[in-house]
Amino acid sequence: MHSSLSLDPFVFPLALKSCAALHRAFLGASVHAHALKASLLSNPFVACALVDMYGKCASIFSARQVFDEIPERNVTVWNSMISVYTHSNNVAEALGLFEIMNVRPNESTFNSIIAGLAGVEDGYFKAILFYRRMQELGLKPNLITILALLRSCVGLAALNLIKEIHGYSIRNEIEPHPQLRSGLVEAYGRCGCLENARRVFESMKERDVVAWSSLISAYALHGEATIALEIFAQMELAKVKPDGITFLGVLKACSHTGLANEARIYFSRMQDAYGLEATSDHYSALVDVLSRAGRLYEAYEVIKEMPVKVTAKAWGALLGACQTYGEVELAEIAGRALFEIEPKNPANYVLLARIYASAGRHEEAQRMRREMDERGVKAAPGSSWVIYQN
Repeated sequence: MHSSLSLDPFVFPLALKSCAALHRAFLGASVHAHALKASLLSNPFVACALVDMYGKCASIFSARQVFDEIPERNVTVWNSMISVYTHSNNVAEALGLFEIMNVRPNESTFNSIIAGLAGVEDGYFKAILFYRRMQELGLKPNLITILALLRSCVGLAALNLIKEIHGYSIRNEIEPHPQLRSGLVEAYGRCGCLENARRVFESMKERDVVAWSSLISAYALHGEATIALEIFAQMELAKVKPDGITFLGVLKACSHTGLANEARIYFSRMQDAYGLEATSDHYSALVDVLSRAGRLYEAYEVIKEMPVKVTAKAWGALLGACQTYGEVELAEIAGRALFEIEPKNPANYVLLARIYASAGRHEEAQRMRREMDERGVKAAPGSSWVIYQN
């Protein structure tokens, strides 16, 4: 086309989108040059595509340079730059850009901000505040808004807001969407409202692996292991193939009730019957089950034979069980491993010191506290939070 025809503004976004998908930054820069020669940077579709392309396959700095050079920026162009920031977990820059917008934000603007805030641990309250600001502007939340907001509700255990979102989605005919229903099952379950989680699940005509896994995890999380395992059996009867997340829920259910032998069986079935590859999370869950059941050396053998990287979760589960069962030798091994993985985590030092102290080995306990001081590790003060009304 370029060799034989004059190019219109509709061609450039498509070419730039392809460059972004293939991570061809130099080719994208070449297309950028042609758009500049054709005086098309003022076209919002071309401008958005350029910002998106540079953000995905060059750098945020390059995307921002292009954004700053665009002569006329409508809300879509602003949204593109905000989206680049949030997708790269640079939420602070996204918020800064939002506050200096010289055009009225729309639903997409708030969706990007809420999703970005929901992805960071200290952003849950802010995400809800932006949802309220969206409502104050008379903007209508859509499926994307609600899915992003549910993550914050789960992080804060904000049951009232989950119910509010659920009611809103029913009134606006969003609720039948299967992804939202699965999200509601998880949200209600994580907040301990198992009855509502079950009710939403049973209202689904078609239940995919996400819905089944969400319900299994909900019951497993709150110690209803028998029900969680019964749901897994029903899932298999329904001919829905479980995935890795499903088996994580199953293993956690076994952990809460000390079903170590059953956990071994499910772990083997995951690999042999379903061909799923065990991840570090699955191994950590198995270690946790064995550790809670008092089978500490068996758990240690699992750690030593893990074909994947041993994480802090696995060693942490073993160390915690060592305190419960008074096993000092294994505690030392687990503690030292954790000091390598998480050298700045004070909980590991404090826990090992307590294990030493419980065994009457006070000199070692004091040595742990001195080691904390030498490494500059400080125990953070405890804190709690509550939600009052909204």
